[in-house]
Formats: sequence, C-alpha cells, structure tokens
Amino acid sequence: MAKNPYYDPAKPHHRPQGFQNVDREFPGKSLAEVLRWKIEASRKSLPAPPSAPIPVVAPDLDFLHRNARAGAAMQPAMTWIGHATVMVQMSGLTLLTDAIFSERASPLSFVGPKRHQPPGVALSDLPRIDLVLTSHNHYDHLDVASVQALNRQTGGAPLFVTPLGLKPWLVARGVAPDQAVELDWWDSHPVQAPGGMVDVVLAPAQHWSARGLGDRMATLWGGFAVFGPDFHLFFAGDTAYSREFTALRERYAERQSASAGGSFDLALLPIGAYEPRWFMRDQHVNPEEAVKIHRDLAAKRSLGMHWGTFALTDEALDEPPRALAQVLREQAIDAQEFFVMAIGETRLLPPRRRLGS
Repeated sequence: MAKNPYYDPAKPHHRPQGFQNVDREFPGKSLAEVLRWKIEASRKSLPAPPSAPIPVVAPDLDFLHRNARAGAAMQPAMTWIGHATVMVQMSGLTLLTDAIFSERASPLSFVGPKRHQPPGVALSDLPRIDLVLTSHNHYDHLDVASVQALNRQTGGAPLFVTPLGLKPWLVARGVAPDQAVELDWWDSHPVQAPGGMVDVVLAPAQHWSARGLGDRMATLWGGFAVFGPDFHLFFAGDTAYSREFTALRERYAERQSASAGGSFDLALLPIGAYEPRWFMRDQHVNPEEAVKIHRDLAAKRSLGMHWGTFALTDEALDEPPRALAQVLREQAIDAQEFFVMAIGETRLLPPRRRLGS
C-alpha cells in the first residue's frame, strides 16, 4: 500500500499507510471468513425474502422545490430517498447524504447488489442540491454516476464534503477542485447559507474503507455533524458502536446546551446490514446499538436508515424496522422519537429554539 500523504503521527487514527479506528481497531476479515459467511448464508437460504413490501410513497415534489427556493424561510425537512441517501433541507440549504441513485452498488453495471426499489426521488426530479456529504468510499455510499450527475445539475455543482483522501477521487471524475472539501476527524468547514453560517464537521465513526483490492484503510471514513442556525443534524454514515458518540455529545455540550436549543434536532442512524453479528459487529450497528447511539447523542429524534434498498447481509430487507420496534418497546422509547419512513416520504421538522427567542 502507498504511503499516507495525510499522515500525522500526533493523531491516533493516522497510520503511515492509511487510517484506523481509535476506540478499537478494525480487524479486517480474511478470505476464509468471507467464504464461511457466504457458505453459511447459502445453506440457510439467507437473506430471506421480505415478508411485506418495503413502504414507498410518491414524493411531494412541489413542496420540495418550493422549500429549496425559500431561502432563510426554508422549513426544516427530510426526505428518505433510500438506503443511506437522505435529502435534508435546513438553514436555506438542500443537502444529500451518501448519494447513490444507481441501479447497483457495484463497480460493474451488470453484477453486484441491486436496488429492490428505485430512489424515492429520481435524480431528474431533485431540487438543486447545495451540499453533498459522503461518509466513506464503499460502493453503496459513494457512486460514480450519481456524483457526476449531481456535478452537472442545473444551477451549478454542489459542494462535495468528504473524509480525507477522497477529494482527488472526485476531481478525477470531473468535480472542480474548489467544489470539493476533504476533512479529518473533528475538522469543520463553514458553508454560507441563506439562513446563516452552517458548520460541517467530520466526526469519527467505527468503520473502514476500500474501493479495490489494494486500498483498504487508505482513505478516511466518518459521520457528519451539521450545525445550522435553525437546525442541528447528525449523519452517522456506516458505523459499528463505539464510545465516539458520547465523545461527540461531550465535545459540543456547550454548543448544544438547553439555552442554545438543545441536542441534535435529527440524527440519521443506520439500522440495517447487521447479520451475522460475528462478521458485522465490527462495522455495522444493529437496531439495539443504533438506539444506544440515539441515547448517547441525546438526539431529539432519529431516523432509521440503511435498510430496505440493497440486500447486503443476512437479515431480510424488512427486518430492521421490526427489530427496532421491539427495542423501542423494551426501552419505553416513543416510536415518534426514533422512527422509520417510507421511501420517498418527507417529514417536516420543528426549527430549534434558543431560550428567549
């Protein structure tokens, strides 16, 4: 593997040849372990087919476009497009997380995980996107065709914000250098929005990266904390459970004090792609662990995403919401506090209120 051009020996997650988690190192999986998983899944005919259709609704395109043009009067809102792709409108910005609109999450168009239903909003129906947040370089989170289509959108390219190492990849695929920003953990980038200044912070996640056979851990991964004047958003990307979520809450305790409007108004948390646990626990949370993250962040509300689109692991596509509902019942958490949505559905959210405002 090539040397890490970003290497800083003072940072515990940096390595001379790449990056690593700091709560616990990602062990990687051997070919033998991958084969064991696939053979066991084949013997058990996993994943089982969904027991019910994945909920899908027609998007409210009229509202989404009017809201995108509303400037500082924008109503905070989120729309689930599918998998980890969520469109969030806040502080006058329309942003996308881990944008993938392609038919397959794969380097090849004819093989690899295939969508089980189309995106909740088609690329051609999107309002103008101002900001694209990419958590890491796996194919179900960073998609060439989607990046290039967004880069060509009417009205000018969005700003792409990524972890360290992915700006060169974007530039090589047509993104202008001044439209791509890469961040290290805890770095922030200010974005001027109609509603005021928005800070985009790359937060640690417990995961890994690779796009080919020789680049494992060569680029960084992470989640995003987005601090707008009227809304605070957290997007976890892909992650296993770790202490980093408590650290995130503690780090921004003053910024999210009761007088400043409180904790994250919305957390986008993965609840799918978690079986078998012996293979997945080091990289993906299950619903119970997602609820722990929700509690660690003290999020006002959380959306369960990363399910229902690509069959990546052994649980059925529709199993994560049932498992989440069971955890919420056991822990007496209101289903309106941690919920799932239909693909294409939009939910309006209250803006944050400072004491005295």
